[in-house]
Amino acid sequence: MGEQTISRRARLRAETTREIKEIALRLMADGGPDAISLRAIAREMGMTAGAIYSYFPTRDDLITTLITDVYTELVDRAEAARDTVPETDPGGRVIAWAQAVRAWALANPEGFRLIYGDPVPGYQAPEGGAASEAEHRACAGLTGLVAAAWPRAGELHDGDYRWADFDPGLVAQVQEEFPGLPPAAVALALRVWGRMHGLVALEIYGHLSPLANDPAAIYRAEMRDLVRSLGLEPPAEA
Repeated sequence: MGEQTISRRARLRAETTREIKEIALRLMADGGPDAISLRAIAREMGMTAGAIYSYFPTRDDLITTLITDVYTELVDRAEAARDTVPETDPGGRVIAWAQAVRAWALANPEGFRLIYGDPVPGYQAPEGGAASEAEHRACAGLTGLVAAAWPRAGELHDGDYRWADFDPGLVAQVQEEFPGLPPAAVALALRVWGRMHGLVALEIYGHLSPLANDPAAIYRAEMRDLVRSLGLEPPAEA
């Protein structure tokens, strides 16, 4: 009986936590990042301020959890899409990752804005960042896509880069996970990220749709051109 009671309490707590996070994202969508407020969420849920603080002691705790959740979900989707394509098709893996990022962003625009867009006024991230593990996985995934295209991509994108040009934490990660990969490959990975991210950001913030009837086609063409720029062959289109 005691175990059943604990299980029920844990289930109710998980459901309440999920509802708090859903309302926080909706408040952000309606009123911007400054609209995320524990008191506002408590009012909407019919809870006292003291009760909601037992779930998230501060607004920063809630925002950190939101960022971690949405960033992790994004990377999960990108990795899963990439891994449906065999390693023998590195160009197809680039396309799969990119298309998964765009699909997730369009389905979760508030989450995209929380990770990459509007800063939450007054928010102080914890030491090491709000979603360091997800950020690490995203960096490794993008670098891995470039590593699979190296050295052919290096012949096309050589540059006078040094390890000192990059963040020491990033350098340590790359050197550990991709030994032998030169600094120029890190620069290329950042450029790949920029090309994947740029059109998605324009679309999420409403800058692309007034100008283009088919943003998906533009993104698809851009990603295929990106693959060719790495010296790879894009997959055949259906």
